[in-house]
Amino acid sequence: MREITIEELSSAKNPVLIDVRSPIEFQEGAIPGAVNVPLFTDEERAKIGTLYKKEGSDAAKWLAMEIVSPKIPQLLRSIREYAGPTGMPVVQCWRGGMRSKAVTSFLEFSGITARRLQGGYKAYRQYILKRIPELLPDKSVVIHGMTGTGKTEVLHILAQKGYPVVDLEHMAGHRGSIFGAIGLGEGNTQKMFDALLYERLAELNKPPYTIMEAESKRIGRIVQPDELMDVKTNGIHIQIHLPIEVRISHIEQEYITQYKDEPWYYEKVKEALVRIMKRIKSQEAKARLEECLAEKNYSGMIRILLESYYDPMYEHKQLEYSGDFKDIHAETFEEAAAKIEEYLKELSLGPVTPVQI
Repeated sequence: MREITIEELSSAKNPVLIDVRSPIEFQEGAIPGAVNVPLFTDEERAKIGTLYKKEGSDAAKWLAMEIVSPKIPQLLRSIREYAGPTGMPVVQCWRGGMRSKAVTSFLEFSGITARRLQGGYKAYRQYILKRIPELLPDKSVVIHGMTGTGKTEVLHILAQKGYPVVDLEHMAGHRGSIFGAIGLGEGNTQKMFDALLYERLAELNKPPYTIMEAESKRIGRIVQPDELMDVKTNGIHIQIHLPIEVRISHIEQEYITQYKDEPWYYEKVKEALVRIMKRIKSQEAKARLEECLAEKNYSGMIRILLESYYDPMYEHKQLEYSGDFKDIHAETFEEAAAKIEEYLKELSLGPVTPVQI
């Protein structure tokens, strides 16, 4: 049985990653691009694990065989369809053990050339955690701006022009505020964030610099690596300023317009507001927010939240960064991106790739 290492994977010809772990394992963290063809359901895996603890390895293996045997034809068909006529299945489980070994053997017996990923997902995770600090450039451009200034939109504009953008909010599956998960689910796990961060840094291949948003260390459920935070803290800082009406309109479109009629929306907003209320000192602002919530006047809440919570909090957070700030005043996201591009050219920091993300 032929194996392939994590290092060899990037140069392999048409690899198709087949993750045979259970769905819950796959959701917790997976190699980007891998497809889940589970050998066991979550319930079956739990049942085998319980038997292993009670009666030992042999009994657990026998049960596993009984469960898997009827599935083999469909399992192989699924893998063959994912691989297509030119792809080579690379089978992986948690640590390159019995599950991936069994499936790779089944594939070989059926005449399908396949490889087993040495060390499985565990080896992949160890590898990327080691590589992330090595792939980080020494210099970073950090985009700052109060809530609603469209920092993410500006990053996307620059990315499309080939600038080395690392979109941390996208990787986290979270917008970075108390309301940040609205419409996005629970956000990504730490394992998935780390994998996406590694993939992007590897794609950029140690650029002379990166462009990132000034996020707090924690974004939703994830925590940024210390090495990344150090690069950002001591980076080149750009502050975007947009009129408050533009900011309010943008927040309304991003957080309200597309979700306000969903049955879950009111409770999500209420839950987030309860958390924010504890930090707002103005009794008048609290009363106005409660009134808006009762009337489901979500748009009316935006200005109150900006003036009584988000803007004062943002000014305090700026103290965490060292060095001078370049102020960019604009009326639109496009104008802000254009002015940032001009400033980057002054610093001799140009695009590094024509590839869009």
